[in-house]
Amino acid sequence: MASILLFDSGVGGLSVYREIHKALPGQHYLYLFDNAFFPYGELSEPQLVARVEQLFADFCARHRVDIAVIACNTASTHVLPALRRLLSIPVVGVVPAIKPAAEHSRRYGRGRVGLLATPGTVSRRYTADLIRDFAADLDVSLIGTSDLVRMAEEKVSGKRVDLARLAEVLAPWRSANGPDTVVLGCTHFPLLLEELQQLLPGVTFVDSGAAIARRVGALLASGVTHGETTNPAPSTALFCTRLNDRARAQARIFEHEGLGPLRLFEPGHS
Repeated sequence: MASILLFDSGVGGLSVYREIHKALPGQHYLYLFDNAFFPYGELSEPQLVARVEQLFADFCARHRVDIAVIACNTASTHVLPALRRLLSIPVVGVVPAIKPAAEHSRRYGRGRVGLLATPGTVSRRYTADLIRDFAADLDVSLIGTSDLVRMAEEKVSGKRVDLARLAEVLAPWRSANGPDTVVLGCTHFPLLLEELQQLLPGVTFVDSGAAIARRVGALLASGVTHGETTNPAPSTALFCTRLNDRARAQARIFEHEGLGPLRLFEPGHS
């Protein structure tokens, strides 16, 4: 049994956890959400890299982790190289699904692809390289927003999504010339799929969850675990970096997914 860590600034990583757990149900899962620094899309790159490096160095020193999944597009596009230098375990990142979206648009659409992501992901050179490598022949438009991150967090907390505000964010695409295929370039955004489909009817939405699950499965098959786990049966653990009423409310959401109980993780404290 492997010990798999999923990491995000909030609840967005649930969209990735669902895909991995569906494919690999018999594992030990840890989920760490850095709510003390939420949302990551508004941090500078140096701030983000320093924060995530500190968290992972401390967390992996205290807990057995066989595979780490950065279930956050913003963090993945900034910190993957640093984490892979820092850690001896495989680190799987989530990158915008430009390649499959481009393939779908060429085959079934009109050659118009949209990328919906956080400002940090949209502005990242890595994202521009993906578009150049896999969609240079297509009409690619980008929307960078942190509003949908907050909307997704509020939705899973039981609040109604502000459709008027969501429509305002999506306004550039709500026309006949809008994209036929949209990449959900933030793990929070699949949580808003129903509302996105309502406002962009006929559009195909693509995210990276299933691909990440396949990658984790392949790594497990290659034998990356550190030996037998001390857990006699599949189990889960949930950690936050700031224990407050909001974190406790979010913990109830994770509990519905089978993750818990909630514990505080403070880097630098043993």
